Amino acid sequence: MKRLPRLKLLGTLALLFAPLAWGADFSEPGMSAQPGMSPKPDVMVIDAIRARLSLVDRDLEIARILPTPLVGLYLVELKRQGFLYATGDGEYLIEGDMYRVLETGGVMNLTDARRNVLRREMLSAVSKNEMIVFAPEGEVRAVLSVFTDVDCGYCRKLHGEMASLNEFGIEVRYLAYPRSGIGTASYDKMVTAWCSEDPQDAITRLKMGQELAALSCESPVAEQYELGQSVGVRGTPALVLESGEMLPGYLPADELAKRLGIGDG
Repeated sequence: MKRLPRLKLLGTLALLFAPLAWGADFSEPGMSAQPGMSPKPDVMVIDAIRARLSLVDRDLEIARILPTPLVGLYLVELKRQGFLYATGDGEYLIEGDMYRVLETGGVMNLTDARRNVLRREMLSAVSKNEMIVFAPEGEVRAVLSVFTDVDCGYCRKLHGEMASLNEFGIEVRYLAYPRSGIGTASYDKMVTAWCSEDPQDAITRLKMGQELAALSCESPVAEQYELGQSVGVRGTPALVLESGEMLPGYLPADELAKRLGIGDG
């Protein structure tokens, strides 16, 4: 998406006073309209916003238009997980995140909450059989989805802690994200891992810097790379919790366990 002109962009600070938590469509379980919240947009609102945005960028692909806690303002979800906020007539737009000021004095990023919902939905659509999974021998206490690259130093460091992660009861599910892109040397190595008879062994050896004979098959590597871009991966390892929250970068096994609520403290 090209950058929007700034002439009619409103300041995001006004949104700090949004009165209600938000982050889901009304059609989702447990969600219902609340006083002070924009109503679910009708066809006229949706058409008006779509028409106005098409004047800015005809190639802009809109996935959904949802209500927000601020009356008269709607969330516009773009494909590939971009977001805009628009008035009901589409005349005014806001780029940026919406926050709620909590009574405790902190702030909640409502846009991030929506990102987590979408990320969780998109990952749940990926078959476990298409991932390279390292599961604990005993009870699975948490699941960690990891977008990884065999040539990434911190991905290798995280992989070196696999035994510790499994001991904590963490199941690690690898998805392919060759940072250099599709058709590159790293991409070919990851295809080899996914096409191997023993993907766990292959990806371990590749992360140790070993050379493997190239293999080719109908692998999900390219699709997972595109998925990573859609859910906001910008580097590896990208760790996605079951909630949909994404932790960018390496964390030691004990710290990860604590973040997942299964550590010692």
